[in-house]
Amino acid sequence: MGVGRYVYGIATLAAGVLDLIWGEFEAAHQPLQAFGDNIPGREIFAYIIAICMIAGGAGILWRRTARAGAVAVAVVYLIFAVFWLPRFYTAPRVLGFRIPIYIGVLGGVAQQIILVVAAAIVYVEATSDASRQRTISLARWIFGLCSINFGLSHLTNVQITAAFVPRWIPFGGEFWALATGICFVLAGVAILSRVLDVVAARLLGLMLLLFSVLALTPPIFHTPHDHVAWGSNAYNLAAVGAAWILADALAGRRADRGYDLDAPLAELS
Repeated sequence: MGVGRYVYGIATLAAGVLDLIWGEFEAAHQPLQAFGDNIPGREIFAYIIAICMIAGGAGILWRRTARAGAVAVAVVYLIFAVFWLPRFYTAPRVLGFRIPIYIGVLGGVAQQIILVVAAAIVYVEATSDASRQRTISLARWIFGLCSINFGLSHLTNVQITAAFVPRWIPFGGEFWALATGICFVLAGVAILSRVLDVVAARLLGLMLLLFSVLALTPPIFHTPHDHVAWGSNAYNLAAVGAAWILADALAGRRADRGYDLDAPLAELS
């Protein structure tokens, strides 16, 4: 198992532990509140999902339980993706009907989808070569498009992104908002075009890791009782693991010459 699998599994497990401790969903990445403030059984639901995340994240760390863990984790992250859907309607009504708003909400969905993709790759590792290669091909497309969306979100919401950049970092927040946005887009294009795709996926994971170290870890010390501060870091580390899982999968397919991973997407159906 690669490093990405361990990072992904441990980060998912940690996110579940955090939800269990707080007894609620982490608002920034698990926005159940998008469906309303008075949802019956909300706390019980949060505990159930937290336990699933803990069990699934732990399961991914061992080969014998990896497939079961991957299924549990994929279902959980799909649920979180659904949490974002009402905001396609509510966010424009509150913030205005502007393209950057839709890109931002789509980015929230994409944040969860890349984690579903990583779980799918883990699930098919022990399956037949043809099935595995088809899944990795689809994962390439989904992950690449999501990365481009992340970049567009940075580039169209520069001020919001810049606010996450610590003031002590040289060149200012706007520079890094634009730079990281461009890097996301380039990584997505590389993954989709199969030009330096493995390198792009690994560097994408490294960029996200640096974001955790430089931007997301300090708030934990400033506001240690803030669920979002802890949860954002756990999510971001899961995304790091997802990028590296994809990189390992793309690198591994080159050693398997019996199948053509680069077949057109239309042939994957």
